[in-house]
Amino acid sequence: MKTLEKRYFLPFALVSILFLLWGLANNMTDTLLAAFKKVMRMSDTETSLIQFAFYGSYFCFAFPAALFIRKVSYKAGIILGLLLYAGGAMLFYPAALTESYLFYLIAIYILAGGCSVLETTANPYILSMGAPETATRRLNIAQSFNPIGSITGILLSQQFILRDISLNSISETYMGLGFVLIAIMVVMAFSKMPGGKDAAQGSVSASFARLLKNKRYVWGVVAQFFYVGAQICVWSFTIRLVMQELGIEEASAATYYLASIICFCVARFFFTWLMKFFQPAKLMAWAAAFDIVLCLIVILMSGSGMIAVIALVLISFFMSLQFPTIYGIALEGVGEDAKIGASGLIMAILGGAILTPLQGMVSDKFGISVSYVVPLICFVVVLWYSIAPLQLPQRGEHSHNSPDSK
Repeated sequence: MKTLEKRYFLPFALVSILFLLWGLANNMTDTLLAAFKKVMRMSDTETSLIQFAFYGSYFCFAFPAALFIRKVSYKAGIILGLLLYAGGAMLFYPAALTESYLFYLIAIYILAGGCSVLETTANPYILSMGAPETATRRLNIAQSFNPIGSITGILLSQQFILRDISLNSISETYMGLGFVLIAIMVVMAFSKMPGGKDAAQGSVSASFARLLKNKRYVWGVVAQFFYVGAQICVWSFTIRLVMQELGIEEASAATYYLASIICFCVARFFFTWLMKFFQPAKLMAWAAAFDIVLCLIVILMSGSGMIAVIALVLISFFMSLQFPTIYGIALEGVGEDAKIGASGLIMAILGGAILTPLQGMVSDKFGISVSYVVPLICFVVVLWYSIAPLQLPQRGEHSHNSPDSK
């Protein structure tokens, strides 16, 4: 069975660009923790508020975004997301003028709101482009563009922010991104995109009722909360841990962060290929198990230098398939409830807002190596979910149309 039909090639390509764009934002934001720590002399707990603002915004915007695209269209959701994303990036300029950390957090919150709208729109759209049997693999292919954006974001940060850390370098980089986003928004506005409003416009409360009875979906939201928490924890403190282990500065340490994202990108394609032969849930179980072991090495081999750094980089390799696989498994068979269900899975990105400050507090009290116990616990939850979906009922006692219904 084909993963993607010919009639979906162009919309698939256009929507996949969005995956690149929020990957860029996510990983540029990760580097800001090290930048603000140096510029404003903050603790790890204080700098982690950046992630609280970013992923807290994801939580707040996801459900309204789902209602919006449900009422209007996928294309309208894309335009709205790009508008918010660009607007937040532009607000970095007045934030630099006021030298206000709060202003920066507001700008990050609005920018992330745009990313939340884009993710809430793009993920179920990709799932809808073909047969439900190949939906998870199709989403993994689209998600492969996400780490490409991540690599771009790190290179931009390394070149324009971390080499000469100042509020001006931060703000000018984000403003440049804002202009690029406006150009992309114009292109999207004039592009013909299939799939408008839902054919079925049932009540939102009925959708919630069905989703809450779906154990695979409910526990998928829980697993996504912990996975995103793990990912953001690992990447937010990568530069700081490399600096500690190797005794180097931010710009040099960012090279190892870049290596992590390259591993993540390569592994995304590798695991997508493996899904031709193995069930996605089983692959994710092995990946989560390896991540648990690697986190233990980071914790126990503190002060070992390159051993701890290599283990840290390899965590990203095995993280690569987890977000889209959890997403695809959780939404399998939800039919007309896909857009509302997608919002719950995007709201689960709140894990990055809650668990990163927790890791920051552990780091301030016990050291940055010990703080990796937080993502370790998260990967245990992902491992459990990787096995559980093989037994959990798919839809409870009811059935609906496949995910490609609109």
